[in-house]
Amino acid sequence: MAKTAQLKVYHYDGCSTCKQALAFLKKKDIPFEPIPIVEQPPTVAELRSMLTHVGGDLRKLFNTSGLVYREMKLGEKLPSLSEAQALALLAKHGKLVKRPFALGPDVGLVGFKEPEWKKALG
Repeated sequence: MAKTAQLKVYHYDGCSTCKQALAFLKKKDIPFEPIPIVEQPPTVAELRSMLTHVGGDLRKLFNTSGLVYREMKLGEKLPSLSEAQALALLAKHGKLVKRPFALGPDVGLVGFKEPEWKKALG
């Protein structure tokens, strides 16, 4: 039976950073549930949970270099959005979420920096 408290990793197939993160997890034999971020973005509750892992900095949850972010002009709009509005936007548009987005019982990681992932996941 699969562990319920497993690491969820939201990823995008066309993202090289996501591929690196998934390869890292497989190499380290760390069980995880891969979730396609565009089709199934993180929920508002998951995003709120991740917010605590990034010190409450909403901007860290956004894929600021992404096309959708630029098209929506979020660089100028984000400061005026409430936390609830920003999280609702992220939960609706998976391509706005910084990826990979890995969330587990005691861990939350956005983006992939191998030293950070090694430290957090052992």
